[in-house]
Amino acid sequence: MTLTETLTLFAPEDFIALGLLVAGWWLIGWFIENGFGQRQSVSMLMVQYREEWMTHMITREPRVFDAQILGSLRQGTAFFASATMIAIGGCLALLGNTDRLVNIAEDLTLEGDPIIVWEIKVLVILGFLANSFFKFVWANRLFGYCGVVMGAVPNDPSHANTRIRTDQAAEISNFSARSFNRGLRAIYFALAATAWLLGPWALVLAALVTCLMLIRREFMSQSHCTLSRDGLSQSPTQT
Repeated sequence: MTLTETLTLFAPEDFIALGLLVAGWWLIGWFIENGFGQRQSVSMLMVQYREEWMTHMITREPRVFDAQILGSLRQGTAFFASATMIAIGGCLALLGNTDRLVNIAEDLTLEGDPIIVWEIKVLVILGFLANSFFKFVWANRLFGYCGVVMGAVPNDPSHANTRIRTDQAAEISNFSARSFNRGLRAIYFALAATAWLLGPWALVLAALVTCLMLIRREFMSQSHCTLSRDGLSQSPTQT
């Protein structure tokens, strides 16, 4: 079956729903990392706190507390990377068992779509999961780099390299967090993509709900109010 023939198996609503899902994923990510005008997201506000963390680390002795924080962050990325890999394996197993996939399709809908339609829908889910896995792995690697740079910060606050190494550690930490946050968003939209198995309108609803949920959490949640209480929401710094 050619690509053109495969595309004809999908209704216009399917393309609209898929386009909305992808567009929502990209736009939400852009607004979270750049903000709505002067209003910053929780992810952007955390940039300030990581920079303050590295600044206070200079005079903290010993720095075991900082190492524990970094270790917990790396454990989080490792956990999600492992969980995502398991989910990817499940999708691949489902694609390898077409009979099982057909049975699931028949349970979910009365439509008699060819197996290729269901495989493509699973591939969309797999694509988001793969993106998430790569983001988590890279975040884990960057947190490792951050730990090395933190170890290179001189104990003497007046040393010429102290401020330079501190700024480098803060930047690497922010890069790590940005990659981790992107991985989480990919998981959210992978879950939304599963609604496509129920039909295009279910996918539209799932995409909209996911976008609204992320907007509320990043811009209108109680955590946002707490983090911005001292005026950091007006800072121009971006993730």
